Amino acid sequence: CTAVVQGFGNVGAVTAQTLAAAGARVVGVADVHGAVHAPEGLDIQALTAHVARTGRVPGFAGGRPVDAAAFLALPCDVLVPAAGGGMITAANAGRIQASLVAEGANGPTTPEADDLLHARGITVLPDILCNAGGVFVSYLEYTQETQQEQMTEAEVLHRLAERMRDRYGHVRQTALERRLSLRQAALLLSIRSVAAAVMARGLLP
Repeated sequence: CTAVVQGFGNVGAVTAQTLAAAGARVVGVADVHGAVHAPEGLDIQALTAHVARTGRVPGFAGGRPVDAAAFLALPCDVLVPAAGGGMITAANAGRIQASLVAEGANGPTTPEADDLLHARGITVLPDILCNAGGVFVSYLEYTQETQQEQMTEAEVLHRLAERMRDRYGHVRQTALERRLSLRQAALLLSIRSVAAAVMARGLLP
């Protein structure tokens, strides 16, 4: 599996490190300063050390520079836009070669681009699902404070993995049953959940 990660902050860097540890070949990484590419795979540990030392991705000796326009079009299996909103647009969606776009940032894909990717058969894991792990772990932190429940890192990671697998399963099943995109299915289930909570609290007649 090959991956390209746009963004090398709290989300992007950890994503690249996790992918590399799982055996994926991370062939491209970008930050706000620029991007590097290595078809044979980047040494993510070395890149992380380089960024810690210099504060930027460009200049990393283990990869070749690539401009922003070409970066999102790099051949890969998984593209992770984790830099900011509106990065994938109608202007560049047609050049994306990934078979899966996993949205690490909030709103990285415009509605027009989302339609184009769907029409091309590219699966998009929407931000509302894909990057929900951070919010869930914040909730676990909150419950530890309010309920005096202590968890080890391993327990937190286990609960996170369990929750993400469960939610993805629900979203995928809904998408298949209703012939929706994963984004549409995730939004449908989210609205249902919020509506049920509001009704249960008696906030609406």
